[in-house]
Amino acid sequence: MTAGTRPPSSAAMVRLVAAREASSRLRDKNFLIGSIVIVVVLVGIMAFQIAASSGSEQARLGVVGEPAEVEPALQSQADVLGIDLSVVRLDDDAAARAAVEAEDVDAALLDPAGPRPELLLPGSDAQLEALVGGAVTNASIGGQLAAAGVQLDVPELAVTPLEQDEGGDQAAAVALISVGLLYGLLIMFAQFVAQGVVEEKSSRVVELLLSTMKPWQLLAGKIIGLGVLGLGQIAIIAALGVGGALAFDLVDVPGDLVGTVLAVVAWFLLGYAFYAALFAGAASLVSRQEDLGSVLTPTSMLLIAAFVVSIQASADPGGGLATVTGFLPGFAPMVMPVRMAAGEAAAWEVGLAALLMLVAIALVVRLGGRVYAGALLRTSGRVKLREAMRAEHA
Repeated sequence: MTAGTRPPSSAAMVRLVAAREASSRLRDKNFLIGSIVIVVVLVGIMAFQIAASSGSEQARLGVVGEPAEVEPALQSQADVLGIDLSVVRLDDDAAARAAVEAEDVDAALLDPAGPRPELLLPGSDAQLEALVGGAVTNASIGGQLAAAGVQLDVPELAVTPLEQDEGGDQAAAVALISVGLLYGLLIMFAQFVAQGVVEEKSSRVVELLLSTMKPWQLLAGKIIGLGVLGLGQIAIIAALGVGGALAFDLVDVPGDLVGTVLAVVAWFLLGYAFYAALFAGAASLVSRQEDLGSVLTPTSMLLIAAFVVSIQASADPGGGLATVTGFLPGFAPMVMPVRMAAGEAAAWEVGLAALLMLVAIALVVRLGGRVYAGALLRTSGRVKLREAMRAEHA
């Protein structure tokens, strides 16, 4: 370095490492394949939901003459029976018979407002018979009362649900699906951090890097670079998921959907910072990719346990297990989004869980940084945790 030249600042060094990590992963086939798989899974889930939601009964009913007199009663009866009814106007009885025989309509109603209405059916259909029969009866009674000068005031029924509403169920389902994607992303990006650490140790690249920067700068750059990449990926997935759900009308309460997805993204950031530091510290203890699995097993088991608990929490979000684990660092990023979506997490509980998570991240980053700094230059086999801690103080 020439005289008078100021060394790069810590922020600049961290940015350089972060940019390097992001660009290298964007060229990695495994990362690209993993991203495609996640998108395919998301599209498959939406396709399944579309297929499931399209399973409601649909019917096309032909009505001879002007259907305005009986159509409101038909639609009202269809709503009660859960049938998606489409009313088609037909000119005469002959046209009605032809339409039924050609299967242009499922049935045809002749003389709906007359004294002897008739329903043409290609076969037996008890549900459609009940629909038309109830509608014709209601329309006839209403017409006779009106002709007699009697006005019938029917009170509107107010419904007060005592159970959780459908919007809450949908939000909880969205949260569970999102947590599954969150688990996959956390595993993938935390392992990317760990693999990068081992690659640099095994190739001795780390020796060159540490000649120009401090270990914590290298660690911070790795975590931030891959974190930004992960945030971009989960944002794209969230945009596709929310856009697809709204476009295909898979949710009834868009606000709940958007709020749930935003909560999952926020918890991804906290979960990633926590697990990335743990994975990086553990990976620095070995110098070969073959040994990586053994040192990552305890951390991976913690993440798997959190995912399993989140599935159980979806069945009982207000239960003791979900409530307690929602506050535990490492478990909170998986459990709390499910409790929030189900409406079982108060604002103070979410705030406390996030605060505990931030405290845990600070401790893990400090501890992981010490292990990382102490073990990074020790490339001869596996390093014990105690040796790495002592080497960092030396």
